[in-house]
This record gives sequence, C-alpha cells and structure tokens, in this order.
Amino acid sequence: MSTTTRFRLGISLATCFVLASALRASDNWLDEYRQPASRIIAAATANDDAWQRLALLTDTFGNRLSGSPALEATLRWAADEMKKDFDDVRLDPVMVPQWVRGAESLEVVTPYPTPLTVLGLGNSVGTGGKPIEAEVLVVRSFAELEANAAKAKGRIVLFNAAYTNYGETVQYRSAGPSRAAALGAVATLVRSVGLPGLRTPHTGSLRYAADRPQIPAAAIPTEDADRLQRMQDRGTRAVLRLRMEAKFLPDAQSANLIAEYKGREKPDEIVAIGCHIDSWDVGAGATDDGGGCIAMWEAVRVLRKLDLRPRRTIRVVFWTNEENGLRGGTAYRDRYKDQLAKHVMMLESDGGVFTPSGFGYSGPERGRAIVTQIGTLLSSINADHIGPNGGGADIGPSVEAGDVPAMSLEVDGSKYFLIHHTPADTVDKIEPDEIAKCVAAIGIMSYVVADMPQTLK
Repeated sequence: MSTTTRFRLGISLATCFVLASALRASDNWLDEYRQPASRIIAAATANDDAWQRLALLTDTFGNRLSGSPALEATLRWAADEMKKDFDDVRLDPVMVPQWVRGAESLEVVTPYPTPLTVLGLGNSVGTGGKPIEAEVLVVRSFAELEANAAKAKGRIVLFNAAYTNYGETVQYRSAGPSRAAALGAVATLVRSVGLPGLRTPHTGSLRYAADRPQIPAAAIPTEDADRLQRMQDRGTRAVLRLRMEAKFLPDAQSANLIAEYKGREKPDEIVAIGCHIDSWDVGAGATDDGGGCIAMWEAVRVLRKLDLRPRRTIRVVFWTNEENGLRGGTAYRDRYKDQLAKHVMMLESDGGVFTPSGFGYSGPERGRAIVTQIGTLLSSINADHIGPNGGGADIGPSVEAGDVPAMSLEVDGSKYFLIHHTPADTVDKIEPDEIAKCVAAIGIMSYVVADMPQTLK
C-alpha cells in the first residue's frame, strides 16, 4: 500500500469516525426520554381504560352529527370529565350546519318489486315530499357517464365505481350528483365508497356545484350496485323508486372543546393534538372519530398519572363539524390566529385507532430528522415509522395559516374503510390493546415534542 493510499485511507476513516461521533452526539438529547417513554408504554398498555372510556362515550351518546342534541350532550359530558385531568378546559362556540336525514327508502319497482338498502349522502336535498320514480342508468366512471349522456336525462344515475382507494373513489360521492344533474338526471346513487362488506351502505358528504341543479343523492351497498349492473348488462329495464326527507335546518350552536395540560416552563408554546368529536348520524362514530378523541385524552391522562409535565403546553382539541362542514377547524384557525406562531406542532388522529405503525410528518426537514429520532422510542410496539405526509382536515387550516409542522397518527388501515361512515362503526370493532398502543404512541410523541429543548422548525 503506498503512502498516498495510506494517507487517503486514514483521512477517510477519520471522516467516518467524526460523522459517526456526530450522529451519536446528535442522539444524546434523546437519552433522557428513554425511561419516560418506557413508562408511558407500560402505563398505557397495562389496562383497557381507553377502550372502556370509548365504550362509555359511544354507548351513552351514540352517533353525533353536527347540530344534534347528542353532539352537544357529548361535548358537555367530555368538558366536565376532562376538568379532572387538565388544567384548563373550555368550550369555544362554533356555529355549525344542521342537516337532518329524515326517513328514506329505495326499491326496485320494475321488473319486480324489491326493497334495496339505502343511506342518503350528507348534505343532500330530499325528494320534495314525494318519491322519485325513474329508470336507472348504471355507469362505472365519469367517462362512461359522458359516453351515455343522451340516456341520463330523466334517469336515476348509479355510479358503480369499484373501490380502489378513498382518495380516488370518493370523487363519485362528492362530485357525482352535480355531474349527473348537468346531464338531466333526476337523482343519483353511488356505490358505497369503501370495502365490500355484508351489504352495508356508506354515507358521507357531497358537494353541489353552484351552477347545476341540486338533485337527491344516496349510497347503496356494493352488493345492490352490482345487482343493478348485472340487470342492465342483461338488458333488463330497472325502474327504481327513491324517497328522501333530507333537509337543512338553520345553523346551530356547537363548540370546539379545548383542554390544556400547561407547560412548566413555556406555557405559551403549544403542541396541539386532536380529533373531531362529531360523527355521521349512523353507527356510533367509534373509529371515526371517537377513538381518536379518547386516545388523545388518555395520552394526557397517562402523562399526568406519571407526573410527566413537559416544558410546553399540550392542548387537546375536540373539533366540531369535520364531517359535513369543517367549521370547527376554520373557527380554531380564526380564534387562535395570533397564537399560531407559537404552535410548535399540530397532530391529528382521524384514521381509526387500530394497530399503530407510526406517524406521518409534514414540515421542515430538520423536524423530520427529530421526529424520526423520537420514533425510535416506539420501536418496542412497532410504531416507529415516520411517513412522508402528516396532517388532517381539522388541523389543515391552522397548519397552512401558521406554517406549523403537522403530524398524523398512522395505523393499520385494512379494516377502516370496511366500516367507514356506516352503521357498523361501533366500539366492538376496536381491540382494547390496539387503542392502548395508540395512546402510548401519541403520549410519547406529544410529550417529547412538547418537552425537548429544540423545536421542529
């Protein structure tokens, strides 16, 4: 080996040693959180407190659509109970839309009378006090609708688009009614946006285009959508009768629930973690999003139990009206606009509380490196993955307005869209050990971000 080669090798080894030492040094700050993290995991997974509290919420109040007495009763109950666990609890008033489903039905009239399962889409208009009876036109896509534009007039258009993923398939629910109305359709049906499962319809919001007629719209199960598809493919003329009493009432008073665990040194700096407390008017809103709310609440209860009070304030927010208006998220942004510069991170849970895999993160790369390190504290429960995108519908307005680093709890979503927005969204679909691990993951991430000397920006 030549002298030059030995010299270059020595430089290379020295450089590697310096880099390795720097990496080890950069992790030193995390050492003081290893024992607290272990304690949080042990405390969160030692019992089924989170599942029991979620069962109490959903068994007592059921579904919680914006403007409903059930939602307001839930908010008052939660506010009273959270005063036992937080330093400050308040209800910030928010006016919300009040959509009422009313009675609804769908049946095949021709070729032979048969009832079908139906669930009106949120914010849909009704059928005007009398049923709509018309032949059905089944299409699998917007392109197929346009190719059959001449047949749509006077028909009930059914979008029978097979579920691929939520982001791709939900367009038929949200935009389908106006697309069909533009061609003269009298009503719209949509194949449920979710996984096939025991003839269960999935509701959810639609968005009417301002320049097109508003026609009634409802979801039907995948089984019924495929049945009507087969009938059309065989050349059978199917006439349906749809009745919907859906309507809007004047806006109603609601609130965002704010509960703060005050920081010991920098109480004006905020780590905001939250979920939406409203749900659709079917099922009990256990996964969407009662479980997220309980997991956030329980995470702070664990910190308090362990006497772990961070430097900064952890603010738990139960947003109202995520499902059919996002009034809660925008109201929070507007009320706290002067505080957003002091929000060091916002975290949302709105994907269910199944087995956690980690978090999504959006923000500066400096912050990604930090939360990736924090994630290693969750390796024992396999929740250490940090994904490329973090955020949520409710934190979105504030994150954008304040340029706040955003995170979201990531879980095994294989079962979520089986029960999403359906009558099957009940607490029995959630495993006690899975929500307990979600509590641990949220507790560790929020505590360390709220306590560490540095910030994510």
